[in-house]
Amino acid sequence: MEHSKWAYDLAKDLLAEALPTRWAHTKGVGDRARSLAPILGSEADLLVAAALLHDIGYAPKLVVTGFHPLDGARYLRDVANADDRLSRLVAHHSCAVNEAAERALFDELTSEFDKERPELVDALTYCDMTTGPDGRHLDVHDRLAEIHSRYGADHLVSRSITTSTPCILASVAAVHAALADVRLPGGGQEMTDPQTH
Repeated sequence: MEHSKWAYDLAKDLLAEALPTRWAHTKGVGDRARSLAPILGSEADLLVAAALLHDIGYAPKLVVTGFHPLDGARYLRDVANADDRLSRLVAHHSCAVNEAAERALFDELTSEFDKERPELVDALTYCDMTTGPDGRHLDVHDRLAEIHSRYGADHLVSRSITTSTPCILASVAAVHAALADVRLPGGGQEMTDPQTH
């Protein structure tokens, strides 16, 4: 079975009824991930799966630490027997290390889950940070403003987003550049690991 089909069913089961707004966002992030197929090649299905699973840690029955990247990644690893790459992408999506530090969970996150390939982490961050709560596409700056507005200036999520903003903007810029490259005459390069080419 494709990763993305399995991921859709699992995310729907965990989020659709319990957290319908989160499910709307999740589906939108999945759609954004599908749009990156031209730059991801054989890894497109993996990214779509990660996009569909990135917020499952919010599901009430999965909450342990209250930090959704870690709770979701642990569930994928320990319960769902997911591909290790999926668990790593979920653990580190959208510059999660900064919120982990705010929550005193940095050591747990980084010791339990290695980072995945930077190009894939950038792609997942792009998908998440250009999709609003209702699943519609948003400019990254509007998405960042929406998060700050929703949580308030003093909330740890807002503080971590402020710290993460350069990372988020760099991820979005990297994906825009890769997409622009494939649209150029003679383009068509996939986002690749420079160590393997």
